[in-house]
Amino acid sequence: MTELPASLAAFGPATLSVVVVAVYLVIGEPFVGHVLHRRFEARLRADPAARRSFYRRLLVLEWGLALLAVVLWLSSPGVDAAAVGLAWPTGWPGPVTGTATVLVLVLSLVSVRALRGGALVRASAPRRPGEGRHAEPEGAATLALLPRTRLERRLFAVVGVTAGVCEEWLYRGFFLAVVAAVGAGLPVPVLVLLGAVAFGLAHAYQGVPGIVLTGVLGGVFAALYLDTGSLLLPVLLHAAVDLRFLLVPASALPEVLPAPRPAGGATA
Repeated sequence: MTELPASLAAFGPATLSVVVVAVYLVIGEPFVGHVLHRRFEARLRADPAARRSFYRRLLVLEWGLALLAVVLWLSSPGVDAAAVGLAWPTGWPGPVTGTATVLVLVLSLVSVRALRGGALVRASAPRRPGEGRHAEPEGAATLALLPRTRLERRLFAVVGVTAGVCEEWLYRGFFLAVVAAVGAGLPVPVLVLLGAVAFGLAHAYQGVPGIVLTGVLGGVFAALYLDTGSLLLPVLLHAAVDLRFLLVPASALPEVLPAPRPAGGATA
């Protein structure tokens, strides 16, 4: 079981800063993610390098925010490494958490099988990037983010590992430590719920289905972290969930259609 900070006083001179970053993760990150994704969709219509550029931007943002959180933690004299999950596991997942973890792995493999067979792509009519709310079929906004070329797949692998490391550190290790300090004595189920909500909102650009799905995943990751007292297993599970998309061949993904030409066939 993770020994979380008992009060904000444990963060010492970094108290205000850690609260600001925690609030940003809940409120600011959904907005930034939405803006970045819409810009990516618009650029994807005309720029073959848009996906690679988006991956690189994600890497800079995630590592930058994660390093900021590390600096703030190092400036907190009363918060040791174990209080933010930077320790070896001290226990095993409980029956509920263990079952949920197995279900996540099974459903991840099922989703890969569905993508490989094109089931998720055929489930709704394709549309051009920028049309409606998403560039991809309704309910599958993340399809636009999946790699098509060999270089994109290499970059996506780095993004997947980065998400496992940085997002677990930010949304489980750092965020839950701040939440526990603000609401001293909060029970574990409440911490899991708050972690799930924060992580789901961070993926608001995926629409309601994406918020619900990533929220459930965030809850499982949080429970796994709190049960074991370590970020190790959540990092590995998170990375595995993201990297599963590398098992999907480019041929199974929808093509991104070019932007429609102006009337009369004239080009800009």
